[in-house]
Amino acid sequence: AARANAPGQFVTLTDGVTHYELAGPKDGLPLILIHGFSVPSFIWDPTFAGLADAGFRVLRYDLFGRGYSDRPDIVYDPTLFNRQLGDLITALDLGPAVGLIGLSMGGGIAVNFTAQHPERVRKLALIDPSGMPMPLPILGRLLHIQGIGEWLIDRFSEKLIIMGMARDTYARNKAPELGDRYREQMCYHGFKRAILSTWRHGELFNMTAEYEAVGRQDRPVLLIWGLRDKTVPLSVSEKVRQAIPQAEFHLIDAGHIPHHERPDIVNPLLAGFFAQRI
Repeated sequence: AARANAPGQFVTLTDGVTHYELAGPKDGLPLILIHGFSVPSFIWDPTFAGLADAGFRVLRYDLFGRGYSDRPDIVYDPTLFNRQLGDLITALDLGPAVGLIGLSMGGGIAVNFTAQHPERVRKLALIDPSGMPMPLPILGRLLHIQGIGEWLIDRFSEKLIIMGMARDTYARNKAPELGDRYREQMCYHGFKRAILSTWRHGELFNMTAEYEAVGRQDRPVLLIWGLRDKTVPLSVSEKVRQAIPQAEFHLIDAGHIPHHERPDIVNPLLAGFFAQRI
């Protein structure tokens, strides 16, 4: 019933139904927006519209377990998200090579896909990406414990995640708006299970080898970071830059979602980067 009134379209892939939206001229360079750990593809609103208006063919989609996509009862690990992205590119016939733009965990997904399928990626843009080693908070360690993790996610997931969104945004006035839209997906069976499985199996802090593999490729990479990011702190950017020395780096006065807080700065950076000829 929710899908009947949802924007965009749906396609059945190997592991289930994926919700997506596609905009921009059909002959434009295909760019794929990959969202982060739990907030679905609406987090890309300013970027999706801005890049389509700039003449790119822009795709955004909901990762399995989020938004209007299926919540299959399987392990949510890099292999699943890698396969979903590859299946989607093939199903929508987006061409031999695309541009990838990954936010937070979506950055890790984009890096992993690029490391494994270098021939399918033209350029890569990362916004406050996860995947590098970071200290794990106490709550994060508790979520890894069988039984305790299930109890915490069942009882406190909404409070914890909405509080996390407020922490993510330096411009706090955006947090209530994002929270209201976020709560809808929590009503659908399987969301909490998917979030917990991703935390336990998503390699959120253990992708150094994949980053280094991309760094050895002859590939343009754009790296954008929020100066006031409290989710993936600025210090992590140094590790990313060491692993991918060719990355063009831009620091934005924003929190964890600089593309959402400062589209006036980030959209031109993305458009200019992907418009450049290789």
